[in-house]
Amino acid sequence: MPKDRPAALAIAKSEVVFHGKIWDITRETFDYNGEPLVREFVSHPGAVAVIAMNESAEVLLINQYRHPVREFLWEIPAGLLDVPGESKLEAAKRELLEETGYVAEGWSELIEFHTTPGGNNETISVFLAKDLRHQGHDLELEGEETDMELAWVSLAEAVNSVLASRMRSPSAAVGLMALALKHGIQPSA
Repeated sequence: MPKDRPAALAIAKSEVVFHGKIWDITRETFDYNGEPLVREFVSHPGAVAVIAMNESAEVLLINQYRHPVREFLWEIPAGLLDVPGESKLEAAKRELLEETGYVAEGWSELIEFHTTPGGNNETISVFLAKDLRHQGHDLELEGEETDMELAWVSLAEAVNSVLASRMRSPSAAVGLMALALKHGIQPSA
């Protein structure tokens, strides 16, 4: 079975060439097979995403504006690992509550992936949340989160949307496909 493996290459130089609000652009020089290589990449804190699934095998999706692609995307709740000392699971719980008002009793890590390993170091951990209860919140949401739409969709319908390229959020696509495979859900023809 193929398995990714870590590599500890010698870094000759590392510098932040752009410092952003959420992530930076880093330029590193490293030795690869006796040759110095220079690569620039987005240095990202990492993120979590949550597939909230109810007892009817429906998943909770959010519709949120994403400026770089100029689209409102159907996604799963997600957010940055930007609170010092917070575990991935605690971040997932926080994001689910902030973006949907739901809390969950049952939690498991579903899958972890690199979003764009040729251009950034972001890793996203996708969690499955079950035994849901709507608690609501009085948080002051900002920016693109102020008008998010929520929808319960059957897992099969969500998977079909991914396969038809109607849902293109990578967290949703990877997470929903992993969940469907683990649950034996077959997309419709």
